[in-house]
Amino acid sequence: MTLEIKPCKAGIQFAAAIQPRASRNQILGIHNHCLKIKLTSPPVDGAANQACIKFLAKTFSISPSSIAIVKGETSKNKIIQFEGMDSRTFMNTLEPLISETD
Repeated sequence: MTLEIKPCKAGIQFAAAIQPRASRNQILGIHNHCLKIKLTSPPVDGAANQACIKFLAKTFSISPSSIAIVKGETSKNKIIQFEGMDSRTFMNTLEPLISETD
């Protein structure tokens, strides 16, 4: 299964499925063309959204201000935007993370 990465004016956008209240923060892989992410924080008052941004920033070694949730703020299914990143750089960072979880 492949992740659909859409180029946009500022960088790239991709779909993510978030699973809150997990035992640890982790990228599980790609499911139904979405990046599946487990987060420890609960989905209360935007805590999971902030945890998601912080986790992705650390994972991809970019500033949290370069990451935005552009759709699905109150849903488990989100569209996330990375500013200043292209799809090749994104996938080069993501692929080893996905193979670690297999």
